[in-house]
Amino acid sequence: MTVEEKNEFLIVTGMSGAGRSTVANALEDLGWYVVDNLPPQMLRPLLDLTDLGGGALPKVAAVVDVRGRNLFNDFPEVARALRSRGSVRVVFLDASDDVLVRRFESVRRPHPLQEDGTLLDGIRLERSRLTLVREAADIVIDTSELNIHQLATQVFEAFSEEGAARHRLTILSFGFKYGLPTDVDLVADMRFLPNPFWIDELRGLTGQDAPVRDYVLSREGATEFLDAYATALVPVLEGYQRENKGHSTVAVGCTGGKHRSVATAEELAKRLASIPGVAVNVRHRDLGRE
Repeated sequence: MTVEEKNEFLIVTGMSGAGRSTVANALEDLGWYVVDNLPPQMLRPLLDLTDLGGGALPKVAAVVDVRGRNLFNDFPEVARALRSRGSVRVVFLDASDDVLVRRFESVRRPHPLQEDGTLLDGIRLERSRLTLVREAADIVIDTSELNIHQLATQVFEAFSEEGAARHRLTILSFGFKYGLPTDVDLVADMRFLPNPFWIDELRGLTGQDAPVRDYVLSREGATEFLDAYATALVPVLEGYQRENKGHSTVAVGCTGGKHRSVATAEELAKRLASIPGVAVNVRHRDLGRE
């Protein structure tokens, strides 16, 4: 980060039940450092720390709301002072009263300002306290008609860097004889292809070596499988992005995880690397165990 570049500092606030936690989680997924339920009086020290951090925390978001009780009274003045520094933006989350009531009732929790009154009493009191904050916000998002996935999508579109991946795909090769991996979404079995292990000159090599790769990919059915599987995965990965599923793992197995699965995983990664919004990583779980 150069001297001219500024850290990004985002203040997330708004009505209780309007989606602040969803926004905070989405920002964390985008690489922001998020501090939740921060008293307004701590905003200035936090901003100073980011400026002095030498780029260690280039993107910081602080969630500030009425859970701070009387400390929240200073928020409008603090926010005005910080925004004069030019690198601070305020995001306000809002929703209609009836939607907020339904959301609180669904989780069976009281409103933070409800005390001995009703849910609606707490909501109306909070709305009156936040009127000036909402009017001064840089971005206002009404979440009344949004589910958590749609709200997360809006956050991604507003705060991600251009060209940033929305989904990270890991293609994991493995050997069935060492057990199925447990933390995967999809599994492909390459044991329908001839095993290079039984060819003397290939046995000591791996699927990352050209002779093994060429042998595996030239076997009957190999190219057809890769074409069909890559095509089938495209709508899956696009759907994961729409549903804000940030990561998935496709496991590719063979007997020992050394030849067929390794070569196939590498080739599959090449075919999926061009899908917009998807960053592809390849791992070989059992390579080197034999």
